[in-house]
Amino acid sequence: MMWRPVKFILFFLFCVIIVPARAQDKLLTGKIQNSRTEAVERANVLVKGTGIGAVTDRSGNFRLTIPSEFPVILQISHVGYEPRELSLSEPGQALIITLYESTEILKTVEIEGGLDNRNEVSLTQIQPRSIEALPSPFGDFTKILATLPGVVSNNELSSTYSVRGGNFDENLVYVNNIPIYRPFLISNGEQEGLSFVNPDLVESVEFSAGGWQPKYGDRLSSVLNVRYKEPGELRGSAMIGLLGGTAHLEGSKGKVSGVLGVRHKSAQYLLNTLETQGQYLPRFTDVQSYLSIDLGREAKRTQLGVLASYARNRYLVEPENRETEFGTFNQALRLFVAFEGREILEYDTYQGGINLTHRVNDRFTTEFIASAVHASEREFTDVEGGYRLCDVDNNIGSSTFNDCVFIRGIGTNYDFGRNTLEARIFNLESRNIVALDSKTTLEYGAGYNRQIIDDALAEYDFTDSADFVIDINALDAENDLATNRYHGYGQVSRDLSRRVTSTLGVRLNYWDFNEELVISPRWQISYRPDWVRDIVFKGAIGFYAQPPFYRELRDFEGNLNEDLKAQQSVHFIAGLDYNFRWWGRDFKFISELYYKELWNVIPYDVDNVKLRYYATNSAEAFATGIDLRLSGEFIEGTQSWFSLGILNTREDVEGDGNGYIRRPTDQRVNLAIFFQDHFPNDPTIQVNLGVLYGSGLPFGPPNSLRNRNRFTGDSYRRVDVGFSKLFFLNRNVDERRQVLLSAEVLNLLGAANAISFTWISDVNDQRFAVPNSLSARFLNVKAAVRF
Repeated sequence: MMWRPVKFILFFLFCVIIVPARAQDKLLTGKIQNSRTEAVERANVLVKGTGIGAVTDRSGNFRLTIPSEFPVILQISHVGYEPRELSLSEPGQALIITLYESTEILKTVEIEGGLDNRNEVSLTQIQPRSIEALPSPFGDFTKILATLPGVVSNNELSSTYSVRGGNFDENLVYVNNIPIYRPFLISNGEQEGLSFVNPDLVESVEFSAGGWQPKYGDRLSSVLNVRYKEPGELRGSAMIGLLGGTAHLEGSKGKVSGVLGVRHKSAQYLLNTLETQGQYLPRFTDVQSYLSIDLGREAKRTQLGVLASYARNRYLVEPENRETEFGTFNQALRLFVAFEGREILEYDTYQGGINLTHRVNDRFTTEFIASAVHASEREFTDVEGGYRLCDVDNNIGSSTFNDCVFIRGIGTNYDFGRNTLEARIFNLESRNIVALDSKTTLEYGAGYNRQIIDDALAEYDFTDSADFVIDINALDAENDLATNRYHGYGQVSRDLSRRVTSTLGVRLNYWDFNEELVISPRWQISYRPDWVRDIVFKGAIGFYAQPPFYRELRDFEGNLNEDLKAQQSVHFIAGLDYNFRWWGRDFKFISELYYKELWNVIPYDVDNVKLRYYATNSAEAFATGIDLRLSGEFIEGTQSWFSLGILNTREDVEGDGNGYIRRPTDQRVNLAIFFQDHFPNDPTIQVNLGVLYGSGLPFGPPNSLRNRNRFTGDSYRRVDVGFSKLFFLNRNVDERRQVLLSAEVLNLLGAANAISFTWISDVNDQRFAVPNSLSARFLNVKAAVRF
């Protein structure tokens, strides 16, 4: 790694680009509003026939620098509104442009990049209603992320996901710029609650898979930036199905607007399709609200946002028995386990924050954010399983066909756990945006984070095989941690010419626990060639760091490594964004090549969805690949997309003697399809198809550094199909009053996808990996009402 200083030198040399501005350009300003004179945020304003465009801010304002050659035609568009064109013969006073709501009922599922994100690398805007059409067990918002290239989520019972070779803990989530945290002790997919994001409350979503700007940082893999609604009128919805229900209300009165959402999930029926039979009583409930209060005399000038959330997760299981057949055609094996005991898991998470935004003038906006999280978690386990492992006769003509013909092993497994954790996290942050001129925007900020964690671990497990105890694993530790983190950032975005846009900045992070200061410079650039085809070429280079959080500090024995340093990486990304017309309809094609080099890597093993870290900076790694996505109206009036990700990620762990081996998230091929169709003569009847395919992930026996990730699991295959019928109540009076009935067949092919492996030894101490499968085919029905 001697060439790291050279990287910094090359980085800054590469970033010094100066292109003179055109003195004859004219400044055009205006405001976009709806039919109720409310500001329309994130509306796209484009000068027709050019690559010149802008996006409205929260007050609906925009600024455009246009050539002096008039007349010009402005194209204005926003999802949910009818597009408009406006001809201008000369620049004049600030424009007031009104958009009218669209009455098209089918275009509610879109995953399109607008003008505001086409200049940014690896950034995708997601419309919140996408999740309503995607067939999934719980309507979890993160499942729509799995349809994007580079994103992997191979567990329908979990809200976790990995991005471009990273792990579950390397993803940032913000709601209205307030940081969001997930529970710490979650270990099994079937005991996990929904993701934090409630689709009913969402106004917009931006997702970055890499190379993001300095204003977001301190993670290695991705950023999910969500903005909750600021509604203008009373609306609501309610949904109930076999796996739970949701309800939400939104509205405004005077200077106060707000949204309130409640979700309840019960996976009892779905978990009954698992191989392990027993009594499953999982319940997850969360309540969220977001209030927006206009504090100033001038509308939208000073606003206070208040976020409040409570998530309650209760999981009780009393396993009874399990029978699993595995192996090959030449060696068919069967494992039978009889259980006794129970597992009780309780997670309570309180999250809240405020966001105070003040628009000092048309050029300067400042934002102050304060948030707090309190997590209380309990894991109590007492489960004993008596098992029998045997060879199965698979000779159809044999009199013992499908019977156990040879007993390979008989024994017991015992799992005990008494784990508790209390966590309190406090955040303070200031963000500022300054428009230096019509082409240059400066953003800067600073923040403080306080973490207080009390953790007590007491767990052990062992296998008793052939009257002797083997494979004993024990853990007994107590840790108290109180630390402070400080960060700051600054970035400048500039239109270097009519066709070139650049963002250059740096982020700093300091942690008093290990007294480490990390500096992360980053740069993005985009180029719109003067072609007939609407193409944007994009590139980025940047340094990213992830200072250790509590889980990375704790090793297998429960001890904390006080000398652990931040994992660091450099991202190289190049891609294109191509909008085109096909069959007379709009389509988009996006492709990106990326390479990430990582050092000071903290190795980990995956136990279901719990990550067990080595708590040492003992590895180097890399990830490289290509992401492709094609989206558009394959069926007129609907949106569908196809995503393909090809990945290679490897790491070299010091002292294991293996050299570079596959990382736990090395899924070489990842294919995702979301396709919509409807009856030709009745568009209120829709069919939605979701397809996921992922090549096998690496795995290995526990506590075996030499054989770590040596084997490859089976591929992940899943097909979900949904059918829905939309009814209008008093359509001529109010089209918003709707009833939606839907039926979904989940895991249509009945694929036995494995989430993990249980290792069993026979009398000769030969070890066998027994797959733990996910849910089988399942029929889910739902009814929803909107008003």
